[in-house]
Amino acid sequence: MSNLSNDQGRAFEYATMQTLAKEIGKVRKVSVIRNSSYVAAQKAWSAVPIDIKRNLKKSAVEAAQAVFDLEPMTLEDGDDVLELLIQPDQAGKGGDVRDVLIIRKCFQWEIGLSLKHNHLAVKHSRLSNKIDFGYEWFGMKCSDQYWKDIKPIFAMLSAEKGKKTLWRNLPAKGNDVYLPILNAFVDEIKRSYKVYGSIVPLRMVEYLLGKFDFYKVIGQDRLRLTQIQAFNFRGKLNRASPRKKPVIIVPRSKLPDRIISIKVRPDKDNWVELCLNNGWQFGFRIHSASTVVEASLKFDIGIIGMPANILTIDRHWR
Repeated sequence: MSNLSNDQGRAFEYATMQTLAKEIGKVRKVSVIRNSSYVAAQKAWSAVPIDIKRNLKKSAVEAAQAVFDLEPMTLEDGDDVLELLIQPDQAGKGGDVRDVLIIRKCFQWEIGLSLKHNHLAVKHSRLSNKIDFGYEWFGMKCSDQYWKDIKPIFAMLSAEKGKKTLWRNLPAKGNDVYLPILNAFVDEIKRSYKVYGSIVPLRMVEYLLGKFDFYKVIGQDRLRLTQIQAFNFRGKLNRASPRKKPVIIVPRSKLPDRIISIKVRPDKDNWVELCLNNGWQFGFRIHSASTVVEASLKFDIGIIGMPANILTIDRHWR
């Protein structure tokens, strides 16, 4: 992710926090936790242009209104203090993709928002000759065969890195780099699934989407739209308050336990498509994230198919 995209993402976190605090503060006590993540988001907000600020505010307003319809615990008055918290980046490494948390400790209640600004990717994972993606993604170490398959490709990339070769000047990237790496990646997932079964697709999706239920909030400036998706696998979202039920009901969705297919797209030398049961499909686009050749490659991982009962709300900006 570029510095500009990173700044805008953090600024979106700040805009959302401020909007939630303002609206919730009209009806009940609220506390904004000013940790280091909040300071970083505030700094990013100061750095983005006025027109971006305007869009982020509009997107945050629509996100907040949707959350209030979905989660009556946010606006119900009480003697307790509702807390708003921006999570540190390290939370994502532990399987928590939520950026902003809304918490009422006395009810042992919290919900989380994962915020995206102008992009739909769910994860930006890397592959290299040192990264054991099997262990990171689903808790099973990669096989000796996988390391053997990828060794010559990353050795070549290391040599080119030493020469400071530009990525665009590397010939035949598709056949020499992308395809052999992706084929090794696909083969390793198939091997692991054959040995470990349903735990592989289940943990892969938990790695990609997190181990906590959450709302994904996507601000799309070009469409002047905020989209909210509810990922409610464990029934933690959409809780009624003591005096009010949610305006919008969120169904529970199932995580997958079977891999239907995984393969490199025949028309793309840098794409893998993963099809799972219960309606889940993911796309993995591999690329270099650097101008100069590096001994690692980056995935942009996106959802290309979801269960039909995943609630999606589109709110157009006023």
